[in-house]
Amino acid sequence: MNLLFLCTGNSARSILAEAIFNAKAEGRHRAYSAGSHPRGEVHPLALAVLETCGVPATNLASKSWEIYSGDQAPHMDVVITVCDRAAAEACPLWPGAPVAAHWGLPDPAAVAGSEQERLAAFAATFTALEKRIDLLLGLPLEFLSPDELEQQLRAIAP
Repeated sequence: MNLLFLCTGNSARSILAEAIFNAKAEGRHRAYSAGSHPRGEVHPLALAVLETCGVPATNLASKSWEIYSGDQAPHMDVVITVCDRAAAEACPLWPGAPVAAHWGLPDPAAVAGSEQERLAAFAATFTALEKRIDLLLGLPLEFLSPDELEQQLRAIAP
């Protein structure tokens, strides 16, 4: 199964989700991340949280979702948006018919305050994503129909 985590800037939430998923999936499945308006760099605090939590951060990059839409791109079975609709942040839409879900989270990169407060926002985002990804990887993915998988994904983060 190939999974794409989409966000607007692809510098924090979707990057964290990609790294966490790939570390926990241990090669059984593969996650990617991208943004509709990528910032062009991974946020340093996202990298710091990954390092602190022992999650590999190799090959992470802020990139446009367009690189996953061409003929040479891997087929995406699942697309999960992690942008925050409550903050009126625009969530990208994915063409085609992959299983889709929305796991909205506030953008930790938008948090103002001290370094400690900003780092705490990234840690909270990491924890929320890790819990959701653990639930996802606990599903019998090989036995779920696309409709069943979509229902389960939406139940993880209603």
